[in-house]
Amino acid sequence: MTYEEARAFLEETKRYGSVPGLENITALMAKLSDVQEELKIVHVAGTNGKGSVCAMIAQILREAGYCVGVYHSPAVFFDEEIFQINGVFISREDYAACMERVKRACDDLTSEGSAHPTAFEIETALAFFYFYEKKCDIAVIETGMGGALDATNLIKRPLVSVLTNISRDHMAFLGDSPAEIAEQKAGIIKEGRPVVCACQSPQAMEVIKKRAGDKNAALSVVDSKALTEAHYDAEGMDFVYRPGGTKSLSVHLSLTGEYQKKNALLAILAAEELKRQGYRIADREVKEGLKNARLAGRFETVCLKPRIILDGAHNEGAARELLSTVRNCFTNCPITYIIGMLADKEYEKVLEILLPYARKVYTVTPDNERALSGEILCEKAKKFHSDVTDEESVAAALAHAVAGAKKSEVILAFGSLSYLREVKEACMAWRRS
Repeated sequence: MTYEEARAFLEETKRYGSVPGLENITALMAKLSDVQEELKIVHVAGTNGKGSVCAMIAQILREAGYCVGVYHSPAVFFDEEIFQINGVFISREDYAACMERVKRACDDLTSEGSAHPTAFEIETALAFFYFYEKKCDIAVIETGMGGALDATNLIKRPLVSVLTNISRDHMAFLGDSPAEIAEQKAGIIKEGRPVVCACQSPQAMEVIKKRAGDKNAALSVVDSKALTEAHYDAEGMDFVYRPGGTKSLSVHLSLTGEYQKKNALLAILAAEELKRQGYRIADREVKEGLKNARLAGRFETVCLKPRIILDGAHNEGAARELLSTVRNCFTNCPITYIIGMLADKEYEKVLEILLPYARKVYTVTPDNERALSGEILCEKAKKFHSDVTDEESVAAALAHAVAGAKKSEVILAFGSLSYLREVKEACMAWRRS
């Protein structure tokens, strides 16, 4: 199988849609000799911050000398980026070889009368198989959606389960209330296996504590008071970590934004749990891991004059965190927004939170089958801002935004992660012109 054939096979399987549950992935991994059982896994679920926390934990482990696989989705800039080992994307040769093995397993299942696995189940199986073949010391695995019924949740004995911030998203699948959503996310907590958790709403925390208690899982919750002397700007963040009166740890993050403070504390907590299990991780390696962690599309500056920033804020919780970051980094600085959203998101709530702080707003239609029309987004946006224009393309929106901005101003492109690739490509083309 060539790389092109492998990609074509995956695209063809998207017609099977999304099927929550573990039946398909369990059957598929059985055909692959259940290689996931041989992996040491850190399992990460939550609504916002999963990608950042995965990047931080993985980089800390890399600094400590471990071979670390990371599986996270969706792809933002490159299809191969969701499968990484020590920060390097899967090669096209390895992708094709692993996909050929997974496809044979799918063919075996369908020949026996079983349902064909979905695209996400196939990618999850490929991740497990790839990390096993490459003999990773640890794999950091991010859920796709939810937790209890997510394809990654066939993991039986994670080293540690990690729960990031939980808020409203994917309500059609996960429920509408914080408690219902937390019930699904907390499904990754396993019998007798430790769990570390970000600060949550009272309703979500009650659910998590009950699940941890029912599963005899030791629960550690981030103590926000352990973070002191924090300050950040668009270039990075510095803070002091001082838990429970013990020795302090001065930390610099290259990832920045209000939300990254919480994500960093959660990554530190996960590292401390791994140390208790015998993994050799020194304070210096924690500091270096946090300093060197990178993740595209999370308050990422891609140009300086004018400053163009990409961010994947696409739900209410992320919008509130982005607003705090904008207030902190760009007080009294005019900001132009470029916004592209998916139709199944709470885009009106995002607009309500963020639009009052914009000078000018451009809406676009992402190149995605789930995209919300830029025209519809524009009309909704006019409820919260007087100067909104729908553009025919991302490139046109960027060109007009740049033409109307001074070099000292800011252009913030946010919304669906899936459309940030288009923004970055348009930015690169503009810089070359």
